[in-house]
This record gives sequence, C-alpha cells and structure tokens, in this order.
Amino acid sequence: MSKIEVKSLYKAYVAGNGRGPEQCAKDQLILKDVSFEVKERSFTCFVGPSGCGKSTLLRIIAGFDSPSGGAVLVDGRPVERPSSKHIFVFQEDGLFPWMTAYENVAIGARWIEDKKERHEQVMEYLELVGIDGFENHYPHELSGGMRRRAEVARALITNPDLLFMDEPFSALDFMTRMHMREEMVNVHAMFDTTILFITHDIDEALQLGDQIIVLSERPTEVKADITLDFPHPRDLGSEPLAKIRREVYFLMGLHAAL
Repeated sequence: MSKIEVKSLYKAYVAGNGRGPEQCAKDQLILKDVSFEVKERSFTCFVGPSGCGKSTLLRIIAGFDSPSGGAVLVDGRPVERPSSKHIFVFQEDGLFPWMTAYENVAIGARWIEDKKERHEQVMEYLELVGIDGFENHYPHELSGGMRRRAEVARALITNPDLLFMDEPFSALDFMTRMHMREEMVNVHAMFDTTILFITHDIDEALQLGDQIIVLSERPTEVKADITLDFPHPRDLGSEPLAKIRREVYFLMGLHAAL
C-alpha cells in the first residue's frame, strides 16, 4: 500500500502564468517531472548530487513548501500544509540550548496531560536512544551524537505518522555515524512509522533503506527507484548489495570510485 504518491512534481524559482517545466529556463527549474511512490512503514533514502533539490523535495512532501506543479498525496489526500503527525529532523542542530535534554524531549510529550505518565515516557525515550543519565545536561554539554539522539527521541515521542530526516548525521564523526545507523535500524524496527531520509552517503542508504531513490543533477529527475529487500544487519560486501552499490555510484557519475 502506498503511503506517499509524488506525481509529475516540478518546482521552479519563477512559477505561475500556467507555465509547465518545459517552459521554464533551466536555471529556474529545481525539480522536473519527479514521480515515485513510498510504501507504508518503509524506510526510503534519497541520494543525489549536492544542490539537486533533495531538501526542497522533502519540504514539499512535508508541506513546508509548495510545488509549482504536480501533486503530492499522503494517504490518498493532497498535502496542503504541515501536519502535527509529520515530524521533521533538520540537518542543523535543533535542540533548544536553554533547555536540558530532558526538557527538549518533553516538548514532544506535551500532549500527555498526566505529569507522571509524561515523565515516564520521556525517560523511556531517553533510554531508548541511549542518553539516559544525561537528561539534566544542556546541549552544549552533550556530544554531537548525543544531541542527535535527543532530537530523534523528541521526534519519536510524538508517535509520528511520517518522520522526515534531512542529512541528520552529516556533521558526525565516522564512528558516531555508524552507531546512529544502528540506532535508526532498531528504531525503525520498533515503530510503525514511515521514514524519509536524505543522505549523501551511499553506504548509509544501503545500510538503512528499504528503498533508494536516486536523483539527478538539476533540474532534478528520478534516475532510479531501487528496492532493497535484505535483512538487517547488512553486509555491504555481499555481491547483491555490492552490485546495487556499483549501480548507484554509476548513476551518480562517480565512476572513479568504482
């Protein structure tokens, strides 16, 4: 069952006047005739060149931006505005610096009226992402990985129907990124939520995704829509995954890396 349907989507800097993408100047066009579907409860990764419009695409699906044409449907209904059930984790650090980790996560649980239940939920989610014991620390007292974990906990405690993640691990060191990938695999296994995840790291997409959507340079189109039906944890050295890895590198023009 399709959770998200993106149909002939285009986005231009100069829109209107009834013009379609074929009538826009190339430097005005960001997205050109982008179409794909995302299954319910899937983990979909988007990869593509820098500046190709991945973040713009995600913002349109989330309702933070409007397309110049085409359609985005979630559960069969057009997306017209952001939803409280659709949570966005941005690339930039999103914790409030004047609040502790506990207080930041508790913002996502403000819908729970009973104070004892709210406290138990916050502590449960802090433990889930592995930062229990640091709940009274402020963001500047936490490592980059801990801050990311706190943001993930704040997103998950809202019980989101859709979770959007825009390069959430890009600023982390290699080892922390590896740990966060493991955390996300576990989180996705535990929660019935659909995740849309932008990354520049092809190996990250191969390790996390049920689906990889490869985007072209601007004006952006879908170059490939790849299904990954492999159990976790994944061995990227296995021939089936290595073959897909080579395909994605080739599609992105990274021939020297093959």
